Amino acid sequence: MSLKDKKSSVLIPVILLLVAMLSIQGGASLAKTLFPAVGAQGVTAYRLFLGTIILMIFLRPWRKQTTRTPAPGARWWLVAYGLSLGGMNLLFYMSLRTVPLGIAVALEFIGPLAVAMCSSRRVVDFLWIGLVIIGLGLLLPLRQSVNGIDPVGACYALGAGFFWALYIIFGQRAGANYGTRSVALGALVATIIAVPIGVAHAGSDLFALSLLPVAIGVAILSTALPYSLEMVALTRLPAQTFGTLTSLEPAIGALSGLIFLNETLSWMQWMGLFAVIVASMGASLTIKRKAKLETVEIEKGGVVLDK
Repeated sequence: MSLKDKKSSVLIPVILLLVAMLSIQGGASLAKTLFPAVGAQGVTAYRLFLGTIILMIFLRPWRKQTTRTPAPGARWWLVAYGLSLGGMNLLFYMSLRTVPLGIAVALEFIGPLAVAMCSSRRVVDFLWIGLVIIGLGLLLPLRQSVNGIDPVGACYALGAGFFWALYIIFGQRAGANYGTRSVALGALVATIIAVPIGVAHAGSDLFALSLLPVAIGVAILSTALPYSLEMVALTRLPAQTFGTLTSLEPAIGALSGLIFLNETLSWMQWMGLFAVIVASMGASLTIKRKAKLETVEIEKGGVVLDK
């Protein structure tokens, strides 16, 4: 393979991953425009319901797989995976009601970042932990200022991060038993939980046909398109590169909020975002080799995907 071909083989999946992250944050911005009509609960129901239909069509989880036999009791890992997926989506959208998109993404990122750092206990890891603490200190409403963050919204975002961590842990178990089917089946479990909550909150407004085009747009931008692009990127990029690039997502979220929602941040909040991004990049670059190999195998199975 020539040098030009090698560069192309790396550049293409990097571009696909960046497009996937832009799609996810653009979908979140679009979702926020639906809040006045159906609330965060209704938007969660929209995304999971329509996203599950798309995943079912493309992944067809009902097909019998002869190469993988689920272990006894594996369905409970699948249920736990679906519940964590539903909780992650619901709490993230609840946080977006009062917290700027970029800050909500940064706070939510604490969950998977904690999971990554728990795989290693070297001295350098304390540096990343310290940066996270500094970032939280700059982001959380620990001070009185014009740009102070709503504490309830911040708790929702941190709660979403907690469920994101569970999503990774339970997703590993579910993926080991069900492979790529676990994505669609887990989304189905999440939908079963989220739709009744959305209907209870939004009532008949949830079935307004005028909202359907935007809801479909949210499902495509937040689920179908980025998951497909990430799947391609995961098979062509090292886990370290993938983790480092996804660390940019809080910044992409902040820019998306600025462009589409007119959400402005103070310089201290930008510094907090920067601290979380650097900590996430650092954890990705210094994580143990064994952990990286395990992660990429899980990711290739189609489980550890961005939300």
